[in-house]
Amino acid sequence: MSTQDDGECCPRFNPEPWNEKIVTWTNKLFMRDRVISFLHIPLNYGAVMTRNLDAIRAANAESSGRVILTDENSLWGADVYFEVSKTLPNTRMVTLSGKFMSKVFEGPYQNIKKWIAEMNTYVMQNGESPKKMYFYYTTCPKCAKKYGKNYVVLLTEVKSA
Repeated sequence: MSTQDDGECCPRFNPEPWNEKIVTWTNKLFMRDRVISFLHIPLNYGAVMTRNLDAIRAANAESSGRVILTDENSLWGADVYFEVSKTLPNTRMVTLSGKFMSKVFEGPYQNIKKWIAEMNTYVMQNGESPKKMYFYYTTCPKCAKKYGKNYVVLLTEVKSA
């Protein structure tokens, strides 16, 4: 769903496979960590990313999709989920299962409240009820600037009927 460009830390993101799609996961494996935030502004996101991506590479546990989800569950922090291909020792491993609706947004992070409202409307207009929302920040700020696009995927888990 993305392609690595030489000299970039983040692959170039292809929005098509994620925009207005249904994603179904059954026990999808992730390594979980925590970011410290102040009023939803991350304070150590880069350090958390570096530490976890280095550990994933060292364990040869990279996934083909390279999905990294953020659960903005507090003003003071967020859980970050790194998709992995196998269990890593001495880490917090979790699985995610469920039906998720995804939609791609592009622009500055200051639009996040607007995107959340639009995502909730999209979910409800499609006859579903939102359960939990995750944010997939597809590239770091440096690569987003280089590519000229700042894509963010919102994935909303929907309640089962």
